[in-house]
Amino acid sequence: MRIDPKDLPAEACYKLMTGVVVPRPIAWVTTVNSSGIVNLAPFSHFTFVSPKPPMVCLSIGRKGPVYKDTARNILANEEFVVHIPHASQVQAVHASAVEHPPEVSEVDVLKLATRASEKVKPPRLVEAKLVLECKLRHCIELGEVGSRLIIGEVILLHIDDAVMRDGKVETRLVDPLCRLAGPHYAALGEIMAMQPIGQTPKS
Repeated sequence: MRIDPKDLPAEACYKLMTGVVVPRPIAWVTTVNSSGIVNLAPFSHFTFVSPKPPMVCLSIGRKGPVYKDTARNILANEEFVVHIPHASQVQAVHASAVEHPPEVSEVDVLKLATRASEKVKPPRLVEAKLVLECKLRHCIELGEVGSRLIIGEVILLHIDDAVMRDGKVETRLVDPLCRLAGPHYAALGEIMAMQPIGQTPKS
């Protein structure tokens, strides 16, 4: 099968690409609007883009002419918090994607406990094992539908001691939730350990 994306409308391209680029990590993002309402939403168009200073990016779309609350809040306040959800949180992550009016907090609807962040205004989720407090550094509009590529600098990390081993994050203990196409998610599954590049295999 050959597919020319120029022949597809935006929604069809979205469905195709979310089936091709899998699995995707999920950024579970808290922001605050001008009234102090906490917004929570998941984004799987997410990765890190710089190690020093550490930076992460989110691609945030819109519904028609209206940008999602997360993008509006980040551009207004220039702060956000990224949480890496674990597989046992799949129900809450999925439910947080429901679009509520700006005056409704998904954190309150889902009854999720929060605590104050240290360097930014948006709070962080108590049950998160990996948390990144971020400051906006760049916003780039992309494509025909005007998706916003949000690039934030990680100014503080909170890592649960329980997922650390020898100074490194142990992925199995994090048990990160993965995003697939449609309403589908996945747990980590099998981890295949390979010989580090440049090291001589042990005899």
